[in-house]
Amino acid sequence: MGKPSRRYVSKGVPGGWMIWNKKSNRWWGELYQLQPDELVNELNGQKRPEVITEFIRKFQKTKR
Repeated sequence: MGKPSRRYVSKGVPGGWMIWNKKSNRWWGELYQLQPDELVNELNGQKRPEVITEFIRKFQKTKR
């Protein structure tokens, strides 16, 4: 068949990257300087809160 549809996708915006929630049609999270591929994959996959929190902290450190 095809790839299953993804709820969260990363989109390039002026100044970095943001995560778009396709189900609710709004932004999720903050502006990230680096493309948050690992975070998006986790949000679309297993959704483990402790792993999501670690990825958010990792990407926030690169922001500073």
